[in-house]
Amino acid sequence: MTPYTTEIASDKILSDNPIHQRLLKAYHLAEPYINGNLLELGCGEGRGVEIMTQKCDKYLGVDKIGGIIERLKVIYPNLDFRQMVFPPFETLPNCSFNVVISFQVIEHIKDDKTFLQEIYRVLKPGGKAILTTPNIKKTLTRNPWHIREYTARQMMDLASKVFDKVDVKGITGSGRLWDYYEKNKISVKNITRFDVFNLQYRLPASILRIPYDIMNRINRNQLKKQDDGLVTSINLDDYLICDNPDTSLDLFCVMEKAAN
Repeated sequence: MTPYTTEIASDKILSDNPIHQRLLKAYHLAEPYINGNLLELGCGEGRGVEIMTQKCDKYLGVDKIGGIIERLKVIYPNLDFRQMVFPPFETLPNCSFNVVISFQVIEHIKDDKTFLQEIYRVLKPGGKAILTTPNIKKTLTRNPWHIREYTARQMMDLASKVFDKVDVKGITGSGRLWDYYEKNKISVKNITRFDVFNLQYRLPASILRIPYDIMNRINRNQLKKQDDGLVTSINLDDYLICDNPDTSLDLFCVMEKAAN
C-alpha cells in the first residue's frame, strides 16, 4: 500500500489535487530534455514513469521506500526499479546516464553537495540533470520532512560548485493557482497562530512530523470544503515556467556536465 501522507501527495485524494498537479507538471517541463539513458532519483509511486519512458531509451527509477519499488516492479515489469538510500549511488557506474531527474527530493537530502556530486559522476559528458525543489520564499510553514529549503541564489551557488553550467528558473502559477495559494496562506496562519512559542521551529523535526501531517491533511480537506470547484479544477495548465524563480512556488534547475 502506498503511504499517502501529505508529503507523498495522492492522485486519488481530491484535496491533494493541486499538489498532485504541481508534482506532475515537473515531468512535462522536463520532457524536452529527456533522451538516451534516464535515471530518476526519488521516483516515488511512479507518477511520471509513463511520460518519461516515452522519451528515453532506458529508464532506471530508484527510491528509498522498498514497498513502492516492489509495487512498481509489478506494474512495469519491463522497467528497472531499485531500492536505494542515497547518496552515494554505490551501485551506479560513472558516466552511465544521459539525463538525471529528481523532483522535490534534494530538500530531503542531508548531504546535498554529495548528492549533486554523485549526479555529476553518473552523468555522461554533455549530460543534464533537472531538479525541482520548493522556493523557501513561498513556504508557508516549516515542513519537518525537509532538511532544508533553498532560495534561487542558494540553489545556484550550490549547483555551480559541482556543475559546469547551471540555469535556475521558476515554476509559477495562474491566477486561480495563486488564489488557492492565498487561501492556503490564510488557513495556515489560522492554524499556526496557536503556536505562540514558535515550537514549529524549535522542536526536533521527528517530533513534529505526525502532528504536521495531521494538520496538513485537515487543512487540505478544509480548503476543498471551502471551495471545491477551485481545488478540483486546478490542472497542469495552471503551473507555468518563468524566468523569475524568486517569485515562484518551485525552483526548476537545469544543470549540465561539460562535454569532453
